[in-house]
Amino acid sequence: MNVVTELSDAQFQTVYNVFSFALASMLFTSLFLLIAQPRVLPRYRMALVVSATVCGIAAYHYFRIFNSFNDAFGRDGTSGPFMLLGGEGFNEAYRYVDWLLTVPLLLLETIAVLALPMAERKGLLTKLIPASALMIILGYPGEIAMETAPKMIWGALSTIPFLYILYVLFVQLTKSLGRQPAEVSASVGRLRLLLIATWGVYPISYLFPVLGLTGSDAFVARQVGYSVADVLAKCLYGLVIFKIARLKSQLDDPEFAAQEFEEAPSSEARAAA
Repeated sequence: MNVVTELSDAQFQTVYNVFSFALASMLFTSLFLLIAQPRVLPRYRMALVVSATVCGIAAYHYFRIFNSFNDAFGRDGTSGPFMLLGGEGFNEAYRYVDWLLTVPLLLLETIAVLALPMAERKGLLTKLIPASALMIILGYPGEIAMETAPKMIWGALSTIPFLYILYVLFVQLTKSLGRQPAEVSASVGRLRLLLIATWGVYPISYLFPVLGLTGSDAFVARQVGYSVADVLAKCLYGLVIFKIARLKSQLDDPEFAAQEFEEAPSSEARAAA
């Protein structure tokens, strides 16, 4: 990975604002998921807690990423390019530490919201969580590599556990979905597609330097790509988890469904009463 020493005003502002957007998205999605717990049955609240934790961890790391970026670049006066200042520079490791913590939790919340029997849940998590951690660990040396060859080697190694995760999600998890209500199975199917679609952004951003995008353009594109993918994979994913938990709560408990989903009386009805 080549060290970027200069950013134009437009490039700096783009990255600055994208980091700000990601930080706000993570923070307030986490708060929403914590506040919304009473809107689902107790058995599904752990999935919301895990999802809120994912967004909370990401919010903390985006705060650190935001500050690291803001401290790494500066300019003299009010015009001209932003130059890399002395000191530690921009710390890319914050992002990988975040992924190492949050990606296994994303898979955990996917399994938790289904409320599967203990044996099935344990079997799936035993396969998914170590594979996800290995995927992130193997990707980091390639992220910081200066040359194309090691970047490609580490990227290929990281792809192996990624493909295994796909196998578990789309082959083994499908067997468990057969016992779920049709509405839930359809929602979880879309959830898996969302996860894979957002995860697909990461290797594309990772390979920008290999694909010919270099220097400050590659840096900006990579930061924007990673940040947008994080918002989709954590915030949007968490909101879909909430939707599935609400749906399962409605199907499991008619009394709860009547309280939560019945229409509020109209103003005319309240006046007549």
